[in-house]
Amino acid sequence: MTTTAGDPASWPGILAKRRSIAALIVAQVLALAPWFSGSAILPALRAEMALGDVQGIALTSGVQVGFVLGALVSALYGLADRLEPRRLFAVSACLAAASNAALLLVDPAGPWAILLRLVTGAAMAGIYPVGMKLAAGWAKGDLGLLVGLLVGALALGSASPHLVSALGGIDWRVTILGTSLLALAAAFVIRLVAIGPAAAPARRFVPGAVALVWRRPELRLVNLGYLGHMWELYALWAWLAVFLDASFRFHMPSAQASFWASVATFAAIGFGGIGCVLAGYAADRIGRTAVTSIALAISGTCAVFAGFTFAAAPLLTLALCLVWGASAIADSAQFSAATAELSAPEHVGTMLTIQTCAGFTLTLVSIHLLPVAADAMGWQLAPALLAIGPAVGIWAMLALRRRPEARHIAGGRR
Repeated sequence: MTTTAGDPASWPGILAKRRSIAALIVAQVLALAPWFSGSAILPALRAEMALGDVQGIALTSGVQVGFVLGALVSALYGLADRLEPRRLFAVSACLAAASNAALLLVDPAGPWAILLRLVTGAAMAGIYPVGMKLAAGWAKGDLGLLVGLLVGALALGSASPHLVSALGGIDWRVTILGTSLLALAAAFVIRLVAIGPAAAPARRFVPGAVALVWRRPELRLVNLGYLGHMWELYALWAWLAVFLDASFRFHMPSAQASFWASVATFAAIGFGGIGCVLAGYAADRIGRTAVTSIALAISGTCAVFAGFTFAAAPLLTLALCLVWGASAIADSAQFSAATAELSAPEHVGTMLTIQTCAGFTLTLVSIHLLPVAADAMGWQLAPALLAIGPAVGIWAMLALRRRPEARHIAGGRR
């Protein structure tokens, strides 16, 4: 296994960087496939068995809870900065594959299924932040783009269960088996990734590093922006298939509506990958606070108007959801990049883990709130609640833009 690589500006370094980033993107897409497998199979489970709303929410939020618990352990012990990142990634991918596949052995409506979703989420804490740390090790004036590529991989990996679901018909077992095999393959692909020259060596964990996230004003504002972004993103991803399925049923039979809802959800979430790459390219040139504010404004507007397209012509609903999906995650990488730029190199892994831990804790609220609001107000009004997050995020990023520490972001472009 390759361990380190030389100067990324040299020709051998350029080749090593391209090969490593490409392999990392593939590994990330594959490893994250089990994340939303629970959401992807909800329509099929409801068609096959009497799965209640509480059980459906638990299958989705169980992964989020598991991720938070895993991220807390990782942050408290500084695992992302102390352990060899590729081995941590590979072990986590294997654990995600095993716990996801084990759903085939238990009752999907029972407590064991929820426990398995918790384990899957905990495994994700060793994949997503670790992947960003590996990408940051190769950065040289292009951190926004590199992390944007990784978060774009997150979007594709999260969308993949919906594609597997569509290709597998309504048999949820195909989705579970397919996403488990994808995660298992990631454990082998990650071996092709080299450690970048900018990566900091493993250090002993310093407990005080955790407090820096809130104690330093610039990091506090970055994380507030990230929290606003996360309030919207994962509730959108978790319930978009259900929203589209219910909307499409006004125009087509239920089986056809479920198929096209899966395809449309894959497209909408997958479009986020394009948004991440474009936003990353732009942020390295015009600034991170500018790009994040624009993306938050677009996604927040989509959240407000999404309900007006419910039960409308499917192409109109799809068009809005494609824009929403692309913009809702376009800014995600830039919060991570800004955190990496504002943190000491030896603490980058821990800072990113704490950031994602806080963000995913908040998603538990919005993921549970949205279906409850949909039952109370209908899908015509419920999505507008997600616009609260982008509004807070825009305020935080504009406040950061006015601070002197913003000169350290994106080479001074803010």
